[in-house]
Amino acid sequence: MRTATGANKPKRLGEILIDEGVITKDQLNIALTEQKKVDLPLGKLLVNLGFATEAIMRSALGEALEQESVDLKNVVPDPEAIQLIDSETARKHKVIPINYNPMAGSLTIAMSDTFNLFTLDRIRIQVGQHIDIYPVLAGETEISNAIDQFYGYELSIDGILREIETGEADYTNYQGDIEEYSQPLVRLVDVMLADAVKRGSSDIHFEPEESFLRIRYRIDGVLRQIRSLHKTYWSAIAVRLKVMANMNIAETRAPQDGRISRVIVGRQVDFRVASQPTIHGENIVLRILDREKGVIPLSGLELPKDSMRKLEIMMARPEGIILVTGPTGSGKTTTLYSLLNHISTEQVNIMTLEDPVEYPFPLIRQTTVNEMAGMDFSNGIKSLMRQDPDIILVGEIRDEDTAEMAFRAAMTGHQVFSTLHTNSAIGALPRLNDIGIIPEIMAGNIIGVIAQRLVRKLCKYCKVAYTPSDAERALLYNREGLKPERVFKAAGCKACDHTGYKGRLALLEILKMNSDLDDMLVHRATAKEIKEAAYEQGFLTLADDGIRRVLDGITSIQEISRVTDLTERMS
Repeated sequence: MRTATGANKPKRLGEILIDEGVITKDQLNIALTEQKKVDLPLGKLLVNLGFATEAIMRSALGEALEQESVDLKNVVPDPEAIQLIDSETARKHKVIPINYNPMAGSLTIAMSDTFNLFTLDRIRIQVGQHIDIYPVLAGETEISNAIDQFYGYELSIDGILREIETGEADYTNYQGDIEEYSQPLVRLVDVMLADAVKRGSSDIHFEPEESFLRIRYRIDGVLRQIRSLHKTYWSAIAVRLKVMANMNIAETRAPQDGRISRVIVGRQVDFRVASQPTIHGENIVLRILDREKGVIPLSGLELPKDSMRKLEIMMARPEGIILVTGPTGSGKTTTLYSLLNHISTEQVNIMTLEDPVEYPFPLIRQTTVNEMAGMDFSNGIKSLMRQDPDIILVGEIRDEDTAEMAFRAAMTGHQVFSTLHTNSAIGALPRLNDIGIIPEIMAGNIIGVIAQRLVRKLCKYCKVAYTPSDAERALLYNREGLKPERVFKAAGCKACDHTGYKGRLALLEILKMNSDLDDMLVHRATAKEIKEAAYEQGFLTLADDGIRRVLDGITSIQEISRVTDLTERMS
């Protein structure tokens, strides 16, 4: 337990709760008096007396003791973790396993007393000394309820489907009671969400056909079919998803949006839910917003040194616009957040305007666009300008009004970050002109443009070296005229789920503006002329960046050709 400031004596529980503003001194005295009559822990007495809820107690204690806490009502447990600790041990020691990571050899468990060494030792004996135990704080009643909820029920997709098929539960009458964990459809949806997160998916697709339901995950940018269920399951699954996302379960003919927040595999994960009516019923897609993966430090983007250097020089300019371009799902938001996170300090005020806010950041003031309330991007930028910002993030430049306001902010001494839908970095310049920004305004106010694509990385365990063909060598030539004798291709193994690829990296096309390129803009130079001038200054296209990643053995020619245009290198 943490020690008091300036003293060696540890603080008592009552003192901590008073310091945190959870209870008053009078309430503590009442509880201590009652404790003399009944043999109960002080925390439980305070809850029984109604002076504090278990959730508030857990949160306050977690903050005071610098211990991570968890709200078990929103937790989806890992079935593998549940199997490691039997129900008798869980009930006796009041613990609930949350997440098991076999690769790291770690098990996260929720406890009401994370400093109980006896309990931790008993758990280590049961699960094995080779597994590291990570305790998180939870309320005692919450743990008891979770044990009742998760133990004794099937927690695997196949097992739950067998339970439904044998008719042990009347799933057709499910009405969305979130407390009925005995209902297999509730467990089925929870386990699917957990399964998708553990596989590293970015999206979950529930796609009804005429006679069956197709379930697909988007993993490393590619959709992969995971399950096919009978159509009769879909109405109940759809209702469950809508209940979790606070959507209207009675509305099936109009699109809807919602949001789900859960603790999955031991961390907070949000799901953005969207339904769309189709001829075979509602199609529902969940975008997985995993904060652990969405917030990546700039050093974690695995960029080459020259690309990193260009970005650092661009961010050093105190005013102007930095644009990130690319199609949906190309990682633009992740890159923008990485850039902001890199320059975020207590000395600067960063304001964002997003549609919607996907990942919350400390020190950054984030606002969601609300067009129904009159808060669109254009009006939002005007509002942000009155908040004394140093740096502004505009989620997307969609029209002339937004572009004009973004450039006005850049011209008045602000650093502005935004996204734009174009196919290349140089293509952003004619696109802005088409929107209504004249070249004279662009010149001197655009710091740089970053075009981005995401490609899958070859699995390091099973990638296979081979000698490229003549056609492939023609694609792989570099500026020195050297042609490689060996490159790698995908094979497939258990570690990569037999796909040959594991993880993704960003290909960047960085156009760093300077006085020469600004002068060409003012004189209405063509995109081809600007590109040739940029080449002389070390500019690399997406294809160039992709090819050097192939030469480094990180990805394959087939993967690069999937996301970039290699035809120019064939001529």
